[in-house]
This record gives sequence, C-alpha cells and structure tokens, in this order.
Amino acid sequence: MLPWLADYPVHFPPVEQALRDPDGLLAIGGDLSPAWLLAAYRRGIFPWYSDDQPILWWSPDPRMVLFPHEIRVRRSLAKRLRNGGFRVTADAAFGEVIATCAGPREGQPGTWITDAMREAYARLHALGVAHSVEVWRDGRLVGGLYGVALGPVFFGESMFSREPDASKVALVHLARAMQDGGGRLIDCQMHTSHLASLGARDIARAEFIGYLEKWLGKTPEASADDTSIIPPGWSFERLGAVRHTTQERGKP
Repeated sequence: MLPWLADYPVHFPPVEQALRDPDGLLAIGGDLSPAWLLAAYRRGIFPWYSDDQPILWWSPDPRMVLFPHEIRVRRSLAKRLRNGGFRVTADAAFGEVIATCAGPREGQPGTWITDAMREAYARLHALGVAHSVEVWRDGRLVGGLYGVALGPVFFGESMFSREPDASKVALVHLARAMQDGGGRLIDCQMHTSHLASLGARDIARAEFIGYLEKWLGKTPEASADDTSIIPPGWSFERLGAVRHTTQERGKP
C-alpha cells in the first residue's frame, strides 16, 4: 500500500519501496513547497500527477540520465546549431517556457504541469534553483526547457519545440555549459526515444542515487525541513556560448 504523506514534516519513504507497476510510484500527498521539492530532488524523487489527482511522487528504476560529455550531435543538428539562426539564453523567460511546456500537445488530452506545479517551480526559480533555457529565432521563442539545478546535477522537467530541433538546441547548449563548468549529470527521469537519440541512457536507480549522495551529500530518509541550496558549478550565463566542436555522429 502506498504511504500517504502529511503536509508536515517533510518525510519520504526509502526509494526502494517504490512500486514496480506503475514503475517508480513511491508515495502520495505532501505538498509542493520548496522544502518538499528540494528534499525530493536530493533523494532522486520527483512529483508527477494530473489535475484530478493528489500529488504523486516517483522514483523509477531504471533512471534515464544524460552525462553531458555523452551528448550526441548528428550532422543535421550540428548544421542547425551553426546555421539555424538561433539565439540561446538562460532564465530570460522562465514563465513563458514553463507555460509553453504546459500547453496542449498532439495526442495528449491534458497536462501534468498543473497550475500548482507552475506556481511551485516559479517559487524555486525565485530562489535561484529552477532554471530555463530559451531558444529564440527572429525575436520569437521557438524552443526551450526547464528544470532544477543542484550542485553538478540538472534535474530536467520538460522541454518544447515550436520549430524542428529547437529543444535539442537547448539541450546541447545546456550540456556544453555544464561540461565547461564541471556539471556531471542531467536527470531525464524516464526513458524516451527522443532523449536516447541524443545520448541519454538508462542506469540502475541505485547507481543514480549513488551519484546524488556523492555529489549532493547523503541525506537521512527521515528529514527535517532541509532547504539548503547547493548552487551549480557552471554558469547559466555561458549557455549562449556553446562550442561547435562536437563530433558529428551518423547521418540524419
């Protein structure tokens, strides 16, 4: 039976107790305050639920991750990076990025980025923890992504494209900035073929948690409200200065 979490104190069960079906469902309840969200990310847990559901917390096994130095840039994407006319920024339009990610998508009846989720990540953005990467062309926002940065880890939440490859451009810029600044891992949460095509791969949850404990510090499963923030080692200001020396792999 899944545990129901009280609003207070902040307390998660061990991730090893997560269900196998559905994969990674760990607990229900709690809230979306910074204390809860920071505690969740440091433990390899994230919220994911619909408007008609209570807050659901997940920690799937395996976990899809992208090591920044393993980003895969094929010839067509390398050409678009060089000649696509894109301008890349960070934290210039966080609200617009998350609102666009929350918008309707083909084949999806609703969104998991509820109003409560948008408000919660806006609070994290105000604290300097949640960040966005924007891709512009001719002054128009055409792609982007957002997530949470703690130490050398970026916990990706969602991305969007209004033009071909625009979200890929955002991810490449993020990965290159992380490489330059000592970033170690991008958490992609769950497996998708789109992310796999860019070099993301599945690792065991235990390995993923081991990285978090190594880089963010081991935290007890029963925790007081630990809202300590571990700033990223890389500069988001460097996101527009992506290097174009990536080895091209394969054909489109």
